Amino acid sequence: MDKLMNQKNRVLLTGSNGFLGQKFTDLVLQRKNIELCCTSNSENRNPNNIGYEFIKLDLLDFEGLERLIHRFQPTHIVHTAAMTSVEACEMDPVYCQELNVHVVSKIAALCKQEDIHLTFLSTDFVFDGENGPYDELSATNPRNAYGQSKLDAEQAVIESGCRATILRTILVYGIIADKNRSNLVLWAKSKLENKEAIKVVSDQWRMPTWVDDLAMACLLSIDNNAEGIYHISSDKMYTILEAVEELADYWNFDKSLISAISAAEIGQAENRPRKTGFILDKAKKDLGFTPTPFKTTLAAIEQQFKYFRK
Repeated sequence: MDKLMNQKNRVLLTGSNGFLGQKFTDLVLQRKNIELCCTSNSENRNPNNIGYEFIKLDLLDFEGLERLIHRFQPTHIVHTAAMTSVEACEMDPVYCQELNVHVVSKIAALCKQEDIHLTFLSTDFVFDGENGPYDELSATNPRNAYGQSKLDAEQAVIESGCRATILRTILVYGIIADKNRSNLVLWAKSKLENKEAIKVVSDQWRMPTWVDDLAMACLLSIDNNAEGIYHISSDKMYTILEAVEELADYWNFDKSLISAISAAEIGQAENRPRKTGFILDKAKKDLGFTPTPFKTTLAAIEQQFKYFRK
């Protein structure tokens, strides 16, 4: 890895307006050995907008994508753009297939053709939740269209023969400058801070992933030119309810505002896995990935909150 640190990499990031995209951009800008080009289908929403090129691009415009790749000549592509809502994927399966599978297939083919290293983001939803936690060799069996689209995309990447890292992750949380980007931690913190009662699922188990850790995993993928599937998350299993209760303890919120609800009561018993979680041995060994404990991330988020919301 040390010898690669001195190499000038050129990274093309898709989905740069997204939660991970903005965090990855901020992280990369701290490095001197990476030239960055960001793309999104809307104008740049990251207030940290100096030190890289931004191109507004609809990824379904394959010719435009190909022109950008030929012009920028990336050594690496980090592909974070996707339709990630389970419900949205069910309601619009055609667009889900286009964005989550066909675009990935096209990017992977271009990476093979141009010898570009690809980092592709996938999900724990490729599993059915019957035998978690999972390692990278565990049998996949998606329970929804979103999970199936990500599994199909993984297969497209593998079949392309390009040099690629597939990073699967779970329930990403954290904070970025964009106030419109919410997640479990920010939602629960906001509600409880305002003394609003919330209902939280008590029978789904996850290992939540701090977005800063996931951005670092993407960078480690680049630094190591890693190939294969890697699982990225925290290393402690929580029910969604337990995670929110720990959050409430950290910020001294009134836990009587939190009540349990079942996945069935909100229509998630069948279309989401019950228990996922990852075995991280491969990512720790090959990438040098180190997950940050949940409580430590809350302390970091508190400091970041002061910075981003000042």
